[in-house]
This record gives sequence, C-alpha cells and structure tokens, in this order.
Amino acid sequence: MSGALPSTELAIETTGLTKRFGHQTAVDGIDLAVPHGSVFGFLGPNGSGKTTTIRVMLGLAAATSGDVRVLGQDMPASLREVLPRVGALIEGPAFYPFLSGAANLHRFDTADRHASSATRRARVNQALDRVGLSHAAGKKVRAYSLGMKQRLGIANALLMPRELLVLDEPTNGLDPQGTREVRSLVRSLAAEGTTVFVSSHLLAEVEQICTHVAVMSAGKLVAQGTVDELRRVGLAHVKVQTPDTDEARRVLQRLGLAPEPQDPNNDGGSTVRAPLADHAVEPESIVAALVAEGVRVRGFAVESSSLEERFVALTGEGFDVVQ
Repeated sequence: MSGALPSTELAIETTGLTKRFGHQTAVDGIDLAVPHGSVFGFLGPNGSGKTTTIRVMLGLAAATSGDVRVLGQDMPASLREVLPRVGALIEGPAFYPFLSGAANLHRFDTADRHASSATRRARVNQALDRVGLSHAAGKKVRAYSLGMKQRLGIANALLMPRELLVLDEPTNGLDPQGTREVRSLVRSLAAEGTTVFVSSHLLAEVEQICTHVAVMSAGKLVAQGTVDELRRVGLAHVKVQTPDTDEARRVLQRLGLAPEPQDPNNDGGSTVRAPLADHAVEPESIVAALVAEGVRVRGFAVESSSLEERFVALTGEGFDVVQ
C-alpha cells in the first residue's frame, strides 16, 4: 500500500524472509518494512507466523532463506552490535518471584555488559517510575498481578536507552488503567524517536496507538501500510438514519447500491447501510436523491472499514485470537 521507503529510513527490513520447520513453511517470503520512529502493529491469527518472524528478526532463530536488517545492520551477522540498541518483551515476562521488582531489574541490568554499575540504581528507579511501578518497587514479584508483571517486563526493556522496542502483547492482562498507561508510554517513546514494534491481537488497541500495520496470514504478509491506508483499502459504506427505511432502500437500489439486510437491533431498525463500491456515487448525490423522494434523513455518514473488518477480510479469521 505504501510506497517503498529507502533502507536508511527503515528500522526493520526483511526481504524474502522464509522460515521452514521440516516440510512446514512458517514464514513464506515476507518483505517487511518498519519505518524509523513508527509505532508498528504486527497482526495475525494464531499460527500465522508472527512470533517466528520476531524470533528470526532478533536472532533467536535462523532464517531458512531471505535477508533481515535491523537498525541498518544485517542480522544475525551484526547481532552483538544491534541487540544492545533493542529492548524486547517476547512471550511474556519471566522474573524471580521471591525477589522484589527492583531487585529483579538490578539482576537483569547486572547481566548486561553494556550497563554501567555506577548509574544502575538511578536507571532502575527511572524505569520503574516510567511504567508506574515505583510504589511496588520493594514488593516481591510473586505478589504482582499479571498486569504489574507485564509492566515490569517493559521496564526491563527500558533499562538502557533503546532505538527499537519490540513488545509481544504488551497490554495482556492489564486493567483499563494499566492499558492506558502502557498506551501513553508507547506514544511517549515514539515521540522521543524510539521505533516501537507491537505484536498484538487487540485490534482496538492497535488502532489507537499504531501508525503503521502489517497483517500476517498462513505465513504470508497479506497487507502492510499505515493504519489509514489499510482502512481505505476496505469497502466504504453509506449509513442513512431515517424512519422511512423501505423508501430509502429503494432509492439506494435505484442508484446502483445494494442495501444490506435490515437489522432491527440496530438503532431500532431505523438505519440503512449499503456498500459504496469504488465510490461510484457521490455522497452528495445520494443525499439529494433521498430528499427528492421525500425520505426524511435524520443522519447520513460515509464509514470506512474498521481495522477489524479489514483483518477478517484479509485472514478469514476473527480478531479474538492470541499468539
């Protein structure tokens, strides 16, 4: 959908990336392009190849064929140079339950050969504060809720300055307040220039925080672009609110549109919707025709496809699947 960006403008780039397990192809020749500074949503139903792609991207698994570049460097050849610039939370956080949140972060930071011991305490405190866990810094992790553990995992990924942050289901298990905090955190990181790569099945969340989206299905990349571009590719609908639904349907049919079956549960049956194929009829002409035929128009709108509708159209699957 989007025009191809130069490699210098991409935080992540894959070319013909393929991963096979025996005779099974998990990732099939995908060309992924993640712009610097974007919040990039990576969507796909269970078994679509999302997690495998991320693992290959971070050097946790070897590609069968194809090329991967992360932060301008070839992977896995430049693994040691690239990984210190990348923070990741993959397949859920894992911590020592008998240690406090702060103590866990201290241990993880000590294991990082690039981390300065002189500023460790300050960095741990700052990371905890950034994810809203300062009040629980001294509490043992076994007493943390799932949402608190998720935020602690993000804090761990933020102990050092990162150019790229890879998050797998970052709002998993969070209550509404925690979800808002993580959403705000992701936005602030992107505003500071960090590229955030978010693997998620929560389409409403992706629509709210992501600037770009890629959709996987059966190992293939079936769509990629900005969120607005992905919506625009879908079929728009006209929505007419009127007490004269039968006459409104007849007018729309005369204009070459095909009204959808009436749903009495939708606004008491007072709404008529019809696909606006290829925008063949101007919305103004539709309203004029309705009024000319005496249809009482209480409301009129042209609605783009939601990201959920595009996801289902592209993958043939519902959105409430987790990988």
